[in-house]
Amino acid sequence: MARAPAIDDYVSPVRQQYLDIKRQHPQAIVFFRLGDFYETFDADAELVAGELDIVLTSRNVAKGTRVPMAGVPHHAAETYLARLIENGHHVAICEQVGAEPVNGLMPREVVRIVTPGTVVEPGLLPGDANNYLAAVVVEAGRAGLAYADVTTGEFAATQLDGMPALRAELQRLTPAEVLLPEPMVAEADAAGISAHKTPWTAWRFESGRCKEALLNHFKSQSLKAYGLADKPLAVQAAGALVQYLQESQPSTLKLLSSLHSYSTGEFMTLDGEARRNLELSEALRGGTRGSLLDVLDRCVTPMGRRLLRQWVSKPLLDLEKIRQRQAGVALLHAEGLPRAELRAALKPLGDLERLANRVLGGSAQPRDLLAMRETLEAIPPVIDLLSNLKSAITDLLDGLSPCTQEYTLLQTAIAAEPPAVLGHLGIIRPGFSQELDEVLGSTQTARDWIAGLEASERQRTGIKSLKVGFNKVHGYYLEVTKAKDSNLPAEYIRKQTLVNAERYITPQMKEVEAQVLNAEERILDVETRLFKQVCAQLAGSAEALLASARALATADGLASLAEVAALNGYTRPELEDSQLLELREGRHPVVERLLAGQARFVPNDASFEPGECVRLITGPNMSGKSTYLRQVALIVLMAQMGGFVPAAVARIGLVDRIFTRIGAQDEIHAGQSTFMVEMVETASILHHATPRSLLILDEIGRGTSTYDGLSIAWAVIEYIHNHPKLRARTLFATHYHELTQLAAQLPGVRNYNVAVSEADGRVVFLHKIIPGGADRSYGIHVGQLAGLPQPVLHRAQEILKELEDAARQAAPGTELLARQAALFPESSPLLQELKALDIEG
Repeated sequence: MARAPAIDDYVSPVRQQYLDIKRQHPQAIVFFRLGDFYETFDADAELVAGELDIVLTSRNVAKGTRVPMAGVPHHAAETYLARLIENGHHVAICEQVGAEPVNGLMPREVVRIVTPGTVVEPGLLPGDANNYLAAVVVEAGRAGLAYADVTTGEFAATQLDGMPALRAELQRLTPAEVLLPEPMVAEADAAGISAHKTPWTAWRFESGRCKEALLNHFKSQSLKAYGLADKPLAVQAAGALVQYLQESQPSTLKLLSSLHSYSTGEFMTLDGEARRNLELSEALRGGTRGSLLDVLDRCVTPMGRRLLRQWVSKPLLDLEKIRQRQAGVALLHAEGLPRAELRAALKPLGDLERLANRVLGGSAQPRDLLAMRETLEAIPPVIDLLSNLKSAITDLLDGLSPCTQEYTLLQTAIAAEPPAVLGHLGIIRPGFSQELDEVLGSTQTARDWIAGLEASERQRTGIKSLKVGFNKVHGYYLEVTKAKDSNLPAEYIRKQTLVNAERYITPQMKEVEAQVLNAEERILDVETRLFKQVCAQLAGSAEALLASARALATADGLASLAEVAALNGYTRPELEDSQLLELREGRHPVVERLLAGQARFVPNDASFEPGECVRLITGPNMSGKSTYLRQVALIVLMAQMGGFVPAAVARIGLVDRIFTRIGAQDEIHAGQSTFMVEMVETASILHHATPRSLLILDEIGRGTSTYDGLSIAWAVIEYIHNHPKLRARTLFATHYHELTQLAAQLPGVRNYNVAVSEADGRVVFLHKIIPGGADRSYGIHVGQLAGLPQPVLHRAQEILKELEDAARQAAPGTELLARQAALFPESSPLLQELKALDIEG
């Protein structure tokens, strides 16, 4: 954040004005409007120059005193603003608010404060994702969370048990900015909350103050109707968020017309590790390509893309809601031609959700109303197409309206091609306002005279090259080349000399010009007033417009899921309230798509038999174990989204939570090694999993020595299998072949391995999961495929043979220890001790 400057002993009036404004906003960068530039000063200037890579200059503010200064052109401010906001800075926009100076100084004030979570400019917003502002408060092990998108009007709050639940929900939302009480910032950093954090004075989160802020905002006497009566921490978070918007961007509060209280128990819980490992909305290497969202998103509207992203991040737990969404997808999947027609009809739609909210928030421009008119014009064909479909989809589109009155208003009021922004003529369509038409009519004679002036003066003077022009300095003028200016009429008055021409005016021109320019100013005033009146009328219909926008987004999301299902051969899954998991010929949706045209994806089953809870999967690296683990999780998740899945048959008992332990990274900044990260994640799974969870565990214990790793992996499987409140459906991939012994000891454990074909010393991974445990790891063959030097491969073969010989010679039950001992010289004390063991005694 920027720092407040020191107060100068002697300052100019404009400098004092800046200092007064900066003192009111010490934590924000002040963009101070001076003419055509936004200027920054002092520490702000140094920060801005570094962040934006612009020149740092200085300004003389008093005798012998200069201060750092850096500025950006006002017409390009949005580009620079985006970079500052992206880096988490707050920017106070200080504008000139008067038309005339007061005591020689233009009045200025901060009109809004832009922060990462309060951006409303279309160019600064992600079109396919929400831009959330969140507020968090933690007390006695519980957390209150509220979030809002000021561009769509979404506003929700919840109360959570513990930091892990809070962290998981923030990872789902990925807010652009998180508002926190100042004392909590360090705790948030330690808890791994990675969003831009804005510390705020703790008293803003005080319970009574927050409740009062919400009651005043909603003009209500109770919060019971909003589901917050028994959620005091949610009230604190939501109330703090409202207060923050009141100070930074009060106009956006109009958009928050309702508050939804929710519970994370309404949808499947996915922590950050699961979201990252399953690559739901972002691939591990970054970007959306290679993610599940990338496969599923065939939406044709920004509203649909945002909604589909929410569906991916919030798989449902309510069977009725899942089946209702499934029915909509199934109908569009079966009706190929209506689906294509619907998608074509949706494609021209603009972002009605954000357009309506810009109107409601008072930030709409003429082109926004043009986009809204074109969108409303396209709605009736969509309604006609949907009305021909069965109620399976129309029931999901409650609230969709043709918005006829709003369209008629826009059609009659807004010009066919209005200017992009206010301040230019031509916004209002002729015939809409008698007052405007009269003003236009009164100046038409003068405009016609100006329009015909060039032709009449060419005829009168005989100078064919004579031109009529206009600029802001001289107004209208007559331009004549110097070679032709000897016999001009006497009323021509020279105004400007150019290299090859002279510019003239006439008294009559000046009179007509005054009529035109005065009329233009009046026309602009009238058009601006009429535009604001139209926006006010539309704002009164915001609820209907937003309801239609959300219904259209739903139609787009359903059509996208149906389109993907049809293109990729997905089937409708069956869901029930049980622990069943039966997948036949399942496929990984992302890998299958990436392989398209190169190789055939090998499908696999994942059908848990009655009593089976742990599938122990062995096999070499690069054989497809991790792909298999992920595809099972993704198929379950897609099913509970309400979509179709890449499987021939899918019968799934509802999963309350998917846990993943796949790979690990050192967290050096937190002082945690790979193994510590692995153990922390494993501990979290064992503490929070339930019988309805799905556990995806890959290589538990590999981050430490073989003894420790094998022991931990063994114990984890036993715990999952034996704990009376666990026995969750588990896929457990491992290189520890010794773990296959558990299948003979634990009735719920089954062994599976990845089939391998071997011939002439070469192996081919068949990517097929088959019953039974693997007897070899084929690690050296993988090294060969990876291109290891031949001497390394030959030496590895020799060492492997020594280990296998030692294992064969060892007494039963000591094979693992023998393999380890073979790595040491024959004189090793450990080896001598092993040989002396009396296993019969």
